[in-house]
Amino acid sequence: MMVSPSPTTATPVQAPLEAAPFFADIAEGPEGGQTWWVKAADGSRLRMGYWPGGDKGTIVMIPGRTEYIEKYGRLANDMVTAGYGMVTFDYRGQGLADRPSHRRDMGHVESFDEYRLDMDAFRAAMAELKLPEPYYLNGHSLGGSIGMRVLYDGLKVQAAAFTGPMWGLQLTPFLRKARPAIIWLTDVLGKGKTFAVTTGPWKPIPFEDNALTTDPDNFAYMARQTKEHPELALGGPSYTWVKKGLEECRAIMASEPLDIPVLGIVGEFESITDPAMVHERMGNWPKGRPLVIKGARHEVLMEAPDMRAETVNAILDHFAAAVP
Repeated sequence: MMVSPSPTTATPVQAPLEAAPFFADIAEGPEGGQTWWVKAADGSRLRMGYWPGGDKGTIVMIPGRTEYIEKYGRLANDMVTAGYGMVTFDYRGQGLADRPSHRRDMGHVESFDEYRLDMDAFRAAMAELKLPEPYYLNGHSLGGSIGMRVLYDGLKVQAAAFTGPMWGLQLTPFLRKARPAIIWLTDVLGKGKTFAVTTGPWKPIPFEDNALTTDPDNFAYMARQTKEHPELALGGPSYTWVKKGLEECRAIMASEPLDIPVLGIVGEFESITDPAMVHERMGNWPKGRPLVIKGARHEVLMEAPDMRAETVNAILDHFAAAVP
């Protein structure tokens, strides 16, 4: 059942945008959460969520692949407690945003430039809502690619922090050998809109088989969300998505660094994105710094309490050091 934001004493944002559904019960976020529909230039309908906070500005949280606004309710609690508001998004293909017409449970875009259209629309909506500045960027996984690109596209932030950013993908020996076949299947045989090898439709996995977190509580939090609202779930990516994603990673790594303080955080046991690319990118970024969270997996923001606290505190310290 879709629910409206919980009653709150916080002052709601008076928005000219159309209100969107929000599953406040599964988000477990702070009071005052609001969501709106946003339209991209190509007509795609997207969803944007905001939790108002204190007077320190707004954290722009860009989720990873398969994710959605409600997944970041617990993080919003941390950020609001620290004095920030937080805005986050369902970009195309995820959450309640428009999905691919041929198969809604497949992660698919024809180009990563489609995500740039989404971020252009979100930036315009943030300006329309007059969300408090300054802005600070936090991008996770795929959100690390989208977030880095939006910095180059001109989003003004005081600092950026990325967790498990997709600046490279860890490919199994099989997939490394299969890379030419992926391109062939995509370009020659027209299989770009089919699930990439080793992936498929969404299905729940047991905690013992997950590569995301060592923490049973946060794993149960994520599992409960998609169990209660399966319309939020997303299966594997298409061949085209994988091909375009690898191209975007190469472009990010080849780009000249910006004059922005950046913190790149990876778990010690990261097995999805490529930590070597984070160390390389931070190593040639004058205001960049890598951080490894010992014992953590991919979801450092959804890890066991001590590892999660280390991650959140590092991000907040990084942002505080960049106060204008």
